[in-house]
Amino acid sequence: QVQLVESGGGSVQAGGSLRLSCTASEFTYKMGWFRQAPGKEREGVAVIYTADKNTYYLSSVKGRFTISLDGAKKTLYLQMNSLKPEDSAMYYCAAGSGGRNVFVPSDYSNWGQGTQVTVSS
Repeated sequence: QVQLVESGGGSVQAGGSLRLSCTASEFTYKMGWFRQAPGKEREGVAVIYTADKNTYYLSSVKGRFTISLDGAKKTLYLQMNSLKPEDSAMYYCAAGSGGRNVFVPSDYSNWGQGTQVTVSS
């Protein structure tokens, strides 16, 4: 069981920035950030494959968000710039050990408790 603990959420105005962190007991095949707003399904935001560092982004966050990892600190990051009100959601860190899907939540077997991001206009 991979332990994941997120931090770094908060409230910002539109156009602002936040950096989310996820401390992991270990890195797995793929690590990702997902988000879920009230009344909406959980959606993948950014994923990184730990072996080759390939990254994938939700189209609406490309160019604004950056996913990265620090192996020495066992920490996954999500740098979020130019935030918009529609980015408001609970953000979750996830770890997947396999599977062929990038953004399908069922491909990820370990989840953090989530950190809230609220962007005001």
